[in-house]
Amino acid sequence: MRTPAIVVAVDGTDPSRAAARWAAREAELTNQPLRLTHVMDWDWAAGRNDFGGQHFETARRFAENIAARAAHDAKTAAPDIDVDTNVAIGDAAAQLIIGSEEASLLVLGNRGHGGFAGLHLGSVSQRVAMHAKCPIVVVRGRTDPTQGPVAVGVDDAGSADEVLEAAFTAARARGTSLAVIRSFLPAVPPYWGHLPPAQVHIPEQDIPERARVTAQVAPWREKFPDVPVEILMSHDSAAALLVGVSHGAQLVVVGSRGHGVIAGTVLGSTGLQLLHHADCPVLIVRPHGNRDSRR
Repeated sequence: MRTPAIVVAVDGTDPSRAAARWAAREAELTNQPLRLTHVMDWDWAAGRNDFGGQHFETARRFAENIAARAAHDAKTAAPDIDVDTNVAIGDAAAQLIIGSEEASLLVLGNRGHGGFAGLHLGSVSQRVAMHAKCPIVVVRGRTDPTQGPVAVGVDDAGSADEVLEAAFTAARARGTSLAVIRSFLPAVPPYWGHLPPAQVHIPEQDIPERARVTAQVAPWREKFPDVPVEILMSHDSAAALLVGVSHGAQLVVVGSRGHGVIAGTVLGSTGLQLLHHADCPVLIVRPHGNRDSRR
């Protein structure tokens, strides 16, 4: 088995080249190898299954050129990292999901070939994000942000510690601070009518909620004493809040599953909205135990 690497999907588009550069810098920060994967969507009918024929050879050379160009982008961004390339054959999303089994991190651009201009997230990226077997990053918005904090959305899910660990680790690697975001809906007294929860200020609920988040973060502050931490509370939706914060952040980190997620997918609604609308790269943390259970 090969050493786990950061794997980045490349297809020659500008978003995938941005993803390759981001992944290269991440490999440099974390001292990991980088693998650039291009999936060749071979037309079986047109090729008549002839893997030795001229048409296949031309398509293979084209695919290798895409991977080589991405490798050049990666080495330009981070000259000292170890880089290799891989050309797979088949459905892009399916091959990337299979490849995620052995990856430490899978990095995607937000768009690929054949998408509609009005959509914010390509179909392949969305399918992979929904079903990948390792943490993923979708590089979107400001693709090379170097200023501002890492932002993390936390709730009371069982995977919260893994999300916090990933966020603290990312903040330390970048030498920046961490903004811990907690969104919750207060219980609105009936006599307040239909006032939206976001407009409600009930200190007797806000204070204990902040105390719970502070306690949740405390062990990680002890493990990462060099990472400054700010806790931000809000009654707005988590997705709206994190999208707003993304305009000034280097990276947004969230868990892969929220409350009430359909079994068989690994992405909740907050993560999906971030992948469509965030203004910086988004890291979706997948619980370690889920990878083992899906093998």
